[in-house]
Order: sequence, then C-alpha cells, then structure tokens
Amino acid sequence: MLWIIVALVAVLVLLVIISYNGLVRLRMQTQESWSQIDVQLKRRNDLIPNLLETVKGYAAYEEKTLTKISELRAQVTQAKSPAETMQASDALTKQVSGIFAVAENYPDLKANTSFVKLQEELTNTENKISYSRQLYNNTTANYNAKLQIFPSNLVAAIFGFKPVQFLETAENEKAVPKVDFNL
Repeated sequence: MLWIIVALVAVLVLLVIISYNGLVRLRMQTQESWSQIDVQLKRRNDLIPNLLETVKGYAAYEEKTLTKISELRAQVTQAKSPAETMQASDALTKQVSGIFAVAENYPDLKANTSFVKLQEELTNTENKISYSRQLYNNTTANYNAKLQIFPSNLVAAIFGFKPVQFLETAENEKAVPKVDFNL
C-alpha cells in the first residue's frame, strides 16, 4: 500500500514538473516572439532617417509628411507596452507608405538607387514585422491555451502564470478600403 501512495505522489510531482516546465517554455517563446517584433521595429527605425534624408533632397515641400514620420518613429521607441508599440508602429507604417506615394511625383527620386534600396529594405522589414506579429500571436495562443488546459491550468494558478494579450488590429484598420476609379 505504501508503494502505491509513493508511486501516486511521484506521478503527481512528475505531472507538476512537466506542466510547469511546459508553461515556462511557452512563456519564453511568447517573450522571444515579442523580441523578434522589437528587433524588426528597431531595424525599421534605423532605416527611416536614411530614407527621410534621401527624400528631403527631392521633396523639400513635403516637410509635413517627413516631420510626422519622425514624430511617429519617436512614439514607437517611447511606447511602454506591446499594444502601444504596435499602435504607434501601425501609424508609422501608414506614413511611410505615404513617402512611397510621394516618390511617384519625383521621377528622379524613383530612379535614385539609394531611395530604391531603402524602399526595398523598408518593404522587407514591414514584411518581417507582419510575420513576427503572426508568430507572436501564435505563440501567445499556445501559451494562453496551456493556461486553460487541465492539468496545467492548476499548475499555472499555483505558480501565478498570467495570460498574455494578443496583438490586435485596430477597428479602423479592418475597414474595407474604398476603390474609386472616377478621377
């Protein structure tokens, strides 16, 4: 009888250890996936001043757009939470897209190899940010699910594991864009 009790206690301890380690691993994956977003945001923030300087030489009167991009870039670096960071990042992405539209008015700028290279780098970075956001939400879903699945939910409650928020698209970003060919 004593061996049965010892075996049951050993199995329970083993289950707790396995659940705890699984929760820690998923929490770390969630943090690491956020770190990947952060790396790509830093990369974009490092590229933007070069892009702005290149555009300034061609589009002097577009100062308002360039100033707004600089302000939004600062907001991304000063954000306090992932949600604030992504909100500022989304606004910055929209403004940077405006720079590419401005380039249409300056054929010399469009042909400038520095601008083209920076445009490609920013486009690649935006794609990496998008992928990193997907990865973050995927790892967050796995982690949050583990917090709710028995028996790991008991271990999570005992050791104080908390759910992580998903990165969500703002409501105004979900609206279907209006296409109008009547110029």
